[in-house]
Amino acid sequence: MQVKRVVANFKAHDLNRGRAFYQDVLGLELLMDHGWIQTYGSHTGMTVQVSFAAEGGSGTPVPDLSVEVDDVDAALDRVKAAGFAIEYGPVDESCGVRRFFVRDPFDKLVNILAHT
Repeated sequence: MQVKRVVANFKAHDLNRGRAFYQDVLGLELLMDHGWIQTYGSHTGMTVQVSFAAEGGSGTPVPDLSVEVDDVDAALDRVKAAGFAIEYGPVDESCGVRRFFVRDPFDKLVNILAHT
C-alpha cells in the first residue's frame, strides 16, 4: 500500500469564499467542484505530508494548514492586497523557514512559509 495524497478537509457553508484566498491570492487551481465540495491544489510539484503539533513553533498556536510557497514576501504582498489580516510575522524562524500566519475566509489559521 502507498499513500498517494493527503487532503485537509474543512467544514464551510459558503464554499465560494475560498476562491478569494486559495485561488486568487495563493494561485491554486480549482481541481474539483461538486457544489458541496471544492478542492484546490496543483497538478505539479505537491508532496504528501501530514503534521501533528503541540504548538505552532515560537509559542504560536497550531495552524490549521501550512502552505509552502517559493516567495513568502510575494505571498505576503498578495495577502495584504486582498485585505486579509496578518496574525503573525513575517519572521525568519530559527528552524530555517520564513513565514507568516493569516486567517482564511473560513477563520482557519494558515501558516504560509518558505524554507530559507
